[in-house]
Amino acid sequence: MHQIVGRPGLRPVGQPVVEAPGPTGAAVALEITGEDPVLLRRLGGEAVAILERSAVFMKLDGLEHDMAAGRPELVIEVDRERAALYGLNTRDIGMTVRNAINGTEASKYRDGKDEYDITVRLAKVYREDLNSLADLTVVPEGGGQIPLSSVASWHVGKGFGDIKRKDLDRVVTITSDVRAGYNANAVLAEVEQTLAGFATALPPGYQMRFAGQQEEQQEAQTFLTGAFIMAVLLIGFILVSQFDSLTKPLIILTSVLLSTIGVLVGLIVFRMPFGVVMTGVGVISLAGVVVNNAIVLIHYIEILRHRDGLSCREAIVQGGKTRFRPVILTAITTVLSLVPLAIGLNIDFIGMYTSLNPDIYWGGEQAAWWGPMAIAVIAGLTFATFLTLVLVPVMYSLLDDFDDFMRTRFLPRKVDTDQFEIIAKEAIRSGDSHPVPTGVMREANA
Repeated sequence: MHQIVGRPGLRPVGQPVVEAPGPTGAAVALEITGEDPVLLRRLGGEAVAILERSAVFMKLDGLEHDMAAGRPELVIEVDRERAALYGLNTRDIGMTVRNAINGTEASKYRDGKDEYDITVRLAKVYREDLNSLADLTVVPEGGGQIPLSSVASWHVGKGFGDIKRKDLDRVVTITSDVRAGYNANAVLAEVEQTLAGFATALPPGYQMRFAGQQEEQQEAQTFLTGAFIMAVLLIGFILVSQFDSLTKPLIILTSVLLSTIGVLVGLIVFRMPFGVVMTGVGVISLAGVVVNNAIVLIHYIEILRHRDGLSCREAIVQGGKTRFRPVILTAITTVLSLVPLAIGLNIDFIGMYTSLNPDIYWGGEQAAWWGPMAIAVIAGLTFATFLTLVLVPVMYSLLDDFDDFMRTRFLPRKVDTDQFEIIAKEAIRSGDSHPVPTGVMREANA
């Protein structure tokens, strides 16, 4: 760094590493669980071979499974009965072979402050020759020397490269990345379709499941779906308590649900994938802005009807004119504030204030993560503004007409008692013995 700074015309430029908020792990990851490691390794190789022969292989990068081939190892079989006759056990025999090949610490050598271990073991020429094991002797606790060949036999076998477990089950994992230019979710769906027959033909006791990004996305999707439903229910509960009505909250919540149409249209227009995490966060945040605009409009319409005595149509027209500017300004300011995040505009404010070097550039890794959320809010809010100014008044008028229809057809009419008393008094003054018709009297008594 000091050498670079000292050279004229060169300056170091650093950019902080941005942690991606999206799911981690391989784009394609599937796990096969079972008991037999040899069979697991064979099944993992078969799954890789099936994918390599399929059309989806050209979209994958670095396809492999994580169960390594077995490594050669020296297998020593101890005759426990004969070893017991000599007073030996498996530990004594194992430690003898281990000390001969790997060595044992005999002492330490000190050189000033440094300290070195002194290890004693067989010479290299004897360690590489298995026949030299026949010359080893095991010393029991009672003394004496017992030849190793008298109590054990040995041969070269193949051991496990590694044994991996997940939830106490042995597992082999097949992983792969997705090549640039392909959608990870679409490629994963092709992999699932390709391995559908392989999954159904697994031996009893063996299962295949997808993990990695797929598992994390499923968990995020479940959480965000529950959060969105909970937010809508809480919003509806608060609206019902404030408006003391069911029709007005129904109108507002309908505009919230229909605003997701704008989100999907915006992602299609800009050719962006539906990211479960970031797009889901955008949809949830969009609900708050849409609810606010609809509340402002409907609340003012209610004020005009109750305070000024306007009819439903007059209140809707006057309320739309008055609240048009606040709704439009709210949408415009929100959309403009998210445009830099959507297009990936980056400005170094610290460098701009300290050295007048803002280092403005477009794109970057963070734009790929935050872009879908910004596009979701921008497109959804633009479409929701149309819903607030057009669909919400229409639904308010229709539900108000339906409410009047239900009241006039199915609810009993209320008798104006004040008017009834006035008619009775006037009839008594005129000397009429039956001032009120019998049907009206019966209705009043009822």
